[in-house]
Amino acid sequence: MEKSVDDIMATIGCLVAVNCLKKTRVKKRERSVWVKEWLSKRSQYSHVNLINELRICPNDWQNYLRMDEDTYVKLLSLVTPFIKKNDTVMRRAISPHERLTATLRFLATGRSYADLKFSTIISPQALSCIIPETCNAVYRVLNQDYLKVKKK
Repeated sequence: MEKSVDDIMATIGCLVAVNCLKKTRVKKRERSVWVKEWLSKRSQYSHVNLINELRICPNDWQNYLRMDEDTYVKLLSLVTPFIKKNDTVMRRAISPHERLTATLRFLATGRSYADLKFSTIISPQALSCIIPETCNAVYRVLNQDYLKVKKK
């Protein structure tokens, strides 16, 4: 079977085009670090340590979380089943206590996720999932008893 010059030229053109496409593809940058070093030290630097110290002075606790400790503990016990995550082989899960306090600080201060990451030692990407999820859980558990809407 004999190929014409046009067929050969078309084949060569396709090979050149494929070769050019391979060269122009942008190579995906390899991650140099999976997690920033300071984010991996959450247990050491997190706001949870501050909250433990604030238990000594109830007024400071109230000012920090905008609720007293008893109310906080009750709310935590109600939302824990909805916001608790399991540890994995890769990393330890963010505890319900950390999730709820980060959410309450966000609601109390209106700070951005990028700013909140420094006091919570939780990445902004994780905060963007945690805060809406925790707000939904709070709404879910308080809806019937505290968030009644009167029907007309």
